[in-house]
Order: sequence, then C-alpha cells, then structure tokens
Amino acid sequence: MSFDPATALLEIGKGAIDKIWPDPIRRAEELRKLEAMRQKGQLAELTAEVQLLTRQMDINKEEAKSSRFFVAGWRPFVGWVCGLGLAYVSIVEPVMRFIANMSGYTGSFPLIDTTLTMQVLLGMLGLGVMRTKEKIKKVNS
Repeated sequence: MSFDPATALLEIGKGAIDKIWPDPIRRAEELRKLEAMRQKGQLAELTAEVQLLTRQMDINKEEAKSSRFFVAGWRPFVGWVCGLGLAYVSIVEPVMRFIANMSGYTGSFPLIDTTLTMQVLLGMLGLGVMRTKEKIKKVNS
C-alpha cells in the first residue's frame, strides 16, 4: 500500500472493482473509468498549481512597479547589505586595523561572519550575470 492518499485510494478502487465485476470486459471498463478519474484529479491539481504560480507572478509584477522602498526595495536592500559586509571585511576593517596598529592600538576589532552574506551576494551576482547574457542574446524576461 502506498503512502500517497491518491495512490492508496486507486489501489483500493482497483481491488473493489476486481471483487465486484468478475467479467473481464466490464472490469476493464471500470478500471479505465477509475484511471480517467485519477487523471482528471492530477489535471485539476496541475491547473491549480499553474493558477497559483500565475497569481504569484502578478504579485511580483506589482511589487516591481512600486516606488515605495518597503515594497520594491527589499532586493536592493539585500544587495546593499551584502555589499557593505564585503566592503567592511575586505576594505574598511583591514585599513582601520593598519591605522590602529600604526598608532599603537593593541585591541581587537569586531569580526563579522560573512559566510551567509557572501553566499547571497554571489548568488545575486550570478543571477545578474545570467540576466546580462540574456540581454546580450536579446532574450525577453
């Protein structure tokens, strides 16, 4: 027996058809009807999923049109946060450490774990490169 409820019901239905209709022709016809019902259910599920994705795309389009920072600004915000993290780790902190050491400072500087921010930044940069290639090849978004 399957863990998927639809498949389990299909198996139960096939067992019931085998017991109720001993005639092989009639049994085949009923099995065909059962299979058609299963396929209609899968088609309905696929249609619902496509409608959900279409509605989400409409929402994304509306978000992109907005001029309000809290609606359309989260993508640039993520980019700026990652960029600032990279700038601090690779430029600001080493320069400040050098100046401090030259001035005689022996204390420590705050360390920022940039593992997550670098993953996000590299992902965003990769998507940007892919989009640039699409624009060069004149592929519509």
